[in-house]
Parts: sequence; structure tokens; C-alpha cells
Amino acid sequence: MQYALMIYAEPGYLEALPEAERETTYAEYFALADEARYVGAMQLQPAETATCVRVSGGRMLMTDGPFADTKEVLGGFCLVEADNLDEALEMAARIPAARLGGTVEVRPVMRL
Repeated sequence: MQYALMIYAEPGYLEALPEAERETTYAEYFALADEARYVGAMQLQPAETATCVRVSGGRMLMTDGPFADTKEVLGGFCLVEADNLDEALEMAARIPAARLGGTVEVRPVMRL
């Protein structure tokens, strides 16, 4: 089964790390992405580049930025193949953002 691992963290959390720790953290992300169970992974542009779309009364309404004003923002996601939720959770726990003050939301993916 496929799971989406959505990574929420404070903007700039990697840049705030000392250079050596930042390089180690990037290496951890790259190692996870090289794992056979990873289907794909993408980092998102900053939340300030987002545009939200709603439709009301048949009209499209657009607003800049994320919908909610929060400390943590969706910074990226991974799509993984796992035998069960426990395996997906183990993979999520290895994402550096989870130990650096962020959150990784794990959600099963439905095929359309």
C-alpha cells in the first residue's frame, strides 16, 4: 500500500542549523529518497508562493499564501510503498524534520 508522508516544519528550520549539521541532515533526506520503498519525494517552494483557490457561487476566488496562519507549514512530501501502517510510521520517524521540531503526517493513499 502507498502512504503519503507530509512534512510540516517551521520555514527555514534547515537554514538555522549549523552548516555541518545541515549537511548531515540533507544527506539523511537523500538516503531516504534512495531507499527502494520510496516512490517519490518533493520539496515545496515557500508558503508565500502559494495561491489558494475556492469556488463560491460559480466564481473562482483566489488568495495568496497558505489558508491557515500557522508556525509549521507543509514543506514537502514523500510517497512510499509500505506493507502496513507500522512500516510507514517507521519510515516517517526517520525523516529529519520529525526530530527537529516538525511533524510528519502519515496518510494512506487512495487510488482513483
